[in-house]
Amino acid sequence: MSVKSTTHLNFQGDARAALEFYQAVFGGHVAVVTYKDLGNVQDPADADRVTWGQVLAGNGFHVMAYDVPTGTPWDRGENAFFLSVRGENPEEITAYWEKLSDGATIARPLAPAQWAPLYGMLTDRFGVTWVLDVASEYGA
Repeated sequence: MSVKSTTHLNFQGDARAALEFYQAVFGGHVAVVTYKDLGNVQDPADADRVTWGQVLAGNGFHVMAYDVPTGTPWDRGENAFFLSVRGENPEEITAYWEKLSDGATIARPLAPAQWAPLYGMLTDRFGVTWVLDVASEYGA
């Protein structure tokens, strides 16, 4: 079993530009999925914004990013990142979730999602927001 943690940066409209910039700096491949791609447009202003994106480079650099939906509170200095933990084994991710949940505020319970067999989000008792999921291939 293996698990990887990745910094997950949060923006409000700048995720694509940030990912393209980081790719220019570190190399690698940019992948972007928009709210429109997932059919999850709650506000038309969000349609072409990034609901999930990443830069993954052969040199080991990896960062994920998304645009916080319009109308969702966001402050560059307050909730600028999540810590993403992604694994291939649902039992392993569930075990991490159960431990991190102690004293946490659950934003989204760990459960199947449109884009992953399991996905959940919580803020732990120390104020760190974690996104845990089971990796899967995305097919637009």
